[in-house]
Amino acid sequence: MNYRQILTTPNQLTLLRMIFLPFIVIDLVKHDFRWALILFVLAGISDGLDGLLARKLHQQTLLGQYLDPIADKLLLSTMFLVLSIEQRLLVPWKYTVMVFSRDVSILLISGVLFMIAGLRDFRPSIFGKANTFAQVSAIFFVLLFLVEPIVLIQIFTKVFLRATFIFTIISAVHYAFLVQHRLHLPTPAPAVESINHRSMEKQSMGKQRLK
Repeated sequence: MNYRQILTTPNQLTLLRMIFLPFIVIDLVKHDFRWALILFVLAGISDGLDGLLARKLHQQTLLGQYLDPIADKLLLSTMFLVLSIEQRLLVPWKYTVMVFSRDVSILLISGVLFMIAGLRDFRPSIFGKANTFAQVSAIFFVLLFLVEPIVLIQIFTKVFLRATFIFTIISAVHYAFLVQHRLHLPTPAPAVESINHRSMEKQSMGKQRLK
């Protein structure tokens, strides 16, 4: 791996998002919900910026393709876990178990498929993106409710928690079919062979000209 990939702006933002995580957890445990909300919003902004900058600056890297979803899953899974421990009435354990089960399964399956089949295409599906949006929204409204306990915010919290539960199941099933489809796609011919073939053709043409 080229270690210069770590120095790109999008990957630095992803690493910054991971650095935010322990401070958010500390604020939650201390019941400093306002700062926890601010840091979580900043983490969410960095998540949107890293993808945008990667495309605009042409800094899309292999490291970023793996690091970004890992950072997202680490942040969201940890937030659900801590909130279920600290605020069990707002975030019941069933939601955390669903989120953890899906994310851990995806990470394990992706690692196994990469080692055994060399599969590198782990782009999120539309249902996976919808699930991530539901998770982020649910955590945001939970933190916002802890800062401003308004009935309307509580309603939004319940709506997005239920959406998380539904999309977690749908995206997990869809991901299984998607991976199966990608495994059956034909493997493209290695570029090295085509380059060698072209160089051999040029050499033979050169020899013919010399003759």
